[in-house]
Amino acid sequence: MSVLSQLVDRIDTRVARFLTPERRRRLQRPRTLILAFIALHVVFFTALAPMMLTGRVLGDLPLYRRWAELGFDHGVWQGIDTEWVYPIGAMGPIAFANIGGPYLYQFMWFLMTALLNAAAVAALTDFGRRRSGFTAAWWFLAASFLLSPVGLLRLEGLTAPLVIVGLVLIARRPVVAAVLLTLATWIKVWPAAVVLAVVVASRRRVTMIVTGTAVTAAIAASVWLLGGLRYLTGFVTEQTDRALQLEAPVSTPWVWLALVGQPETSIYQNYEIATREIRGPGAEAVAALMTPLMFGALGLIFVLMLLARRRGHDPAQLLLLGALALVTAFVVFNKVGSPQYMLWIAPVVAAGMLRSWHRWRVPAYLMLVIAGLTTLVFPVFYLPLIAGDPFSLVLLTLRNGLLVVLFGWAVLALVQLVRAPGTPAALPATTDVRPRAPRTLSR
Repeated sequence: MSVLSQLVDRIDTRVARFLTPERRRRLQRPRTLILAFIALHVVFFTALAPMMLTGRVLGDLPLYRRWAELGFDHGVWQGIDTEWVYPIGAMGPIAFANIGGPYLYQFMWFLMTALLNAAAVAALTDFGRRRSGFTAAWWFLAASFLLSPVGLLRLEGLTAPLVIVGLVLIARRPVVAAVLLTLATWIKVWPAAVVLAVVVASRRRVTMIVTGTAVTAAIAASVWLLGGLRYLTGFVTEQTDRALQLEAPVSTPWVWLALVGQPETSIYQNYEIATREIRGPGAEAVAALMTPLMFGALGLIFVLMLLARRRGHDPAQLLLLGALALVTAFVVFNKVGSPQYMLWIAPVVAAGMLRSWHRWRVPAYLMLVIAGLTTLVFPVFYLPLIAGDPFSLVLLTLRNGLLVVLFGWAVLALVQLVRAPGTPAALPATTDVRPRAPRTLSR
């Protein structure tokens, strides 16, 4: 990782030359950040306006809207009346976006996303009072822009800012943080990795466990009263039989084999779940192994976190590094490789930057590159990729390789914590230590 650190040092030096003291002062003004946030979302709104004005929807929203209409118009609710691929909490935003009718579905989804993004920026900066949060907030806006084709059109665009707010509030409002993280987990499963890191590392673990259990019990009771208890955990087994997806990191060798014309290897459309998958020698066996390998990686990270905690390291730093390793393992060892998975990683990096830019600059730069490559792969060059275009495959390979590098960085950081003696935190930790009193910013 020394080569990576040297590269990041060079990037940091060039960024420091560009960001003169005057420019830094401008970027740390709340008004500048607010104007940038508004401008970014005006761009998003303008791009989506043709859909909104004609009542159409993009991305995964056609499927979401159909599920909502099935519930409102026919009384058939996913996860209650039938088995569903998502946890039952996902039906909350999916149904809410339809309260204005199907014509306004795209607009309501955009409104939810914008409001939650605003909440994330406000949490990172403590409503403009926390100077250290401005870098994280600007980074989050940049990542949101780069991942906007999926962030604006899928459930991850809602869960990512929820997780950011939850991580920021763990120290001061552990009950609120636990509610947000638990609800995010019941919308999409991936925040469970963050919850696990909190349970291992946080001083607020008891509060988090009790609150999370209470929220889960309330959700389960509601589903039981509605008659859908038998489907409550259906999302766990719904995707176990899936093959290797085109964009998953583990699929990369077979995609190259298909490109060079290996006769038994091909990319095909799975019409049942509307995705591209890979078939080829050994692909089925590897697909079957990925889930056990994922749980093995998660178990190893869990052990490393426990060992690091026994060494007496700062709980906030351990929490964030552990969360990054766990969430990245979810992506690297997943046989599904959807582009929105990058929004699983971005919230943890944003929270880590809030704690220490110097410590988190490597994953911060890596994630911006990964985000840019992800959007180039999908949707920009996705059709050429399916057709076997070499340039598109190089982009995908670079993206997947950088994901592995990021995972390796996170695990190595945990190993270093295990080897090093514990040291108390020198800086206030947003996730486990009460912050300093707010300071007035220059206008």
